[in-house]
Amino acid sequence: MDLYRAIAQAQADHALCLDNDELERWPDFFREDCLYKVTTMENHKLGYEAGVMHAFSRGMLIDRVTALREANIYERQSYRHLLGQPAIVETPEGADAETSFLVIRIMRDGTTEMFASGKYLDRYVIEGDRPKLARRLVICDSSRIDTLLAIPL
Repeated sequence: MDLYRAIAQAQADHALCLDNDELERWPDFFREDCLYKVTTMENHKLGYEAGVMHAFSRGMLIDRVTALREANIYERQSYRHLLGQPAIVETPEGADAETSFLVIRIMRDGTTEMFASGKYLDRYVIEGDRPKLARRLVICDSSRIDTLLAIPL
């Protein structure tokens, strides 16, 4: 499978994992030494390092899922991801990709709303025969991020 198709498939699988509430599988999309950060477009442009959600390793992602399942209290919700076509630039280690996203949030009572829009800035590294995320920056268009951001985007 060519690199473009492999990354597009990895992104689709990643979104389905989150949308289908298979959060325990989510860390498997990342390398052991990864970066996952959710931030705003403004903060990204200004170079601010802090994010609304920040993890520096797959272990931290596993901890996030464990906390969501066992410790955190939040209103039950689910997501539906709509992804644009990735713009991919090959690198010696794999590829960098930029992909637009729209996330719809569905609350337990059935309320449905546009929750987040923005872009993923990804760095993929090929491990074995599949691309893994070395970095995913989730850059949200709005400077307002809902405090109910529980599930990863």
